[in-house]
Amino acid sequence: MLKIRIIPTLLHKDLGLVKGVGFDSWRRVGAALQSIQVYALRGVDELIFLDINATTENRPPDFETVDDLADNCFMPLTVGGGVRSLEDLHRMLRVGADKVAINTAAVADPELISEAAQRFGSQCVVVSIDYRQHPDGRREVFTHSGTRATGLDPRELARRVADLGAGEILLTSVERDGTMAGYDIEGLAQVSAAVGIPVIASGGAGGYEDMYLAVAEGGASAVAAASIFHFTQMTPEGAKRHLASHGLPVRLG
Repeated sequence: MLKIRIIPTLLHKDLGLVKGVGFDSWRRVGAALQSIQVYALRGVDELIFLDINATTENRPPDFETVDDLADNCFMPLTVGGGVRSLEDLHRMLRVGADKVAINTAAVADPELISEAAQRFGSQCVVVSIDYRQHPDGRREVFTHSGTRATGLDPRELARRVADLGAGEILLTSVERDGTMAGYDIEGLAQVSAAVGIPVIASGGAGGYEDMYLAVAEGGASAVAAASIFHFTQMTPEGAKRHLASHGLPVRLG
């Protein structure tokens, strides 16, 4: 069994890092470079860096910022936000990203996934799926930072992008994002069962046990979190030790 990864998520808006609730009510939480340096010292497995404004503002990725951050990042780095073309993806890899997250473009231009996988390898292509759950229980994918409904079921989109060559899925529950109320285990399990590629649980981590449940019951291969690392004393190392105590394989030390 592959080792379970603990992945801090850094959300970039305007000139700094933010964290919100339900993709709204953003609070400033520091500088990206400082956070990356701290996580490097803590030996985290990977980092996710997302520019949450790029797509909604219809601008390209901030390659210069990614270049600066990648120079100080000594762990695998997934970068997303504003990626619309093969050239965007190629340039992101050139400035130091190890993987590139595609969200809105995965719905608007699915062929981008297959083209990127063929040219750079599936391991570089992460499809980010944001979804909301309606009162009747139905889950629906939203694009443009969770603002535009697509009519797609997350399982449907996950199967589609996996078939196109995506190497990984970052699955985020919009309602649970920033609440620290726990991951949507049911939704996570549905998507994990629908595809044969790794799924990263995102949105709602409030403690180490939430991470364990995301893996043990939700089928996640990795767990992403932000609020618990920004606003509590919990650490990626503590999360790994908790998972290890439950018999899950993690990379310690």
